[in-house]
Amino acid sequence: MEINTNNAEIILSAVSKSQYPQDDSPEIALAGRSNVGKSSFINTLLGRKNLARTSSKPGKTQQLNFYNIDSQLRFVDVPGYGYAKVSKKERAKWGAMIEEYLTVRENLRAVVGLVDFRHDPTADDIQMYQFLKYYEIPVILVATKSDKVPRGQWNKHQAAIQKKLDFDSSDQFIIFSSEKKTGFEEAWDAILSYI
Repeated sequence: MEINTNNAEIILSAVSKSQYPQDDSPEIALAGRSNVGKSSFINTLLGRKNLARTSSKPGKTQQLNFYNIDSQLRFVDVPGYGYAKVSKKERAKWGAMIEEYLTVRENLRAVVGLVDFRHDPTADDIQMYQFLKYYEIPVILVATKSDKVPRGQWNKHQAAIQKKLDFDSSDQFIIFSSEKKTGFEEAWDAILSYI
């Protein structure tokens, strides 16, 4: 399947299912902590500088952002989780919005779960991964910021993350760097395998 990533645009932001696009285009959701590099991942895959707005203020995305890619698939950027400056009430609201999308959306084919390659997964990362496994949603785990980890330590970092998450070997694990484009082809291959 050939995808023209130049033909990508954000089409809408939604907070509930009545606002989701009403067609059967396949969707890949992207979930991760607020500062894990989700916007950079989207921009790198689509070869754009700032289609997804990166922000120095984590927790900016407060809605589900739907990106149409070449009218063949959509990326759905879900609000980053685990950001402390957001009130408990706000967090609960986001949680319900994300949960609704992940559990009722028939267009959803897989979730790209992003974790920071430099650190062990947080409690939020573990909870998100377990949630996806519980609902039997396929996961493509992308470990971002790999350019900040010496190559000789990659195996150690990967093993630590997989152990902490109780990683399911049927899921894909991709070491990624927006800076160096490490994992670019693997990420696209994994995404397209679900479309």
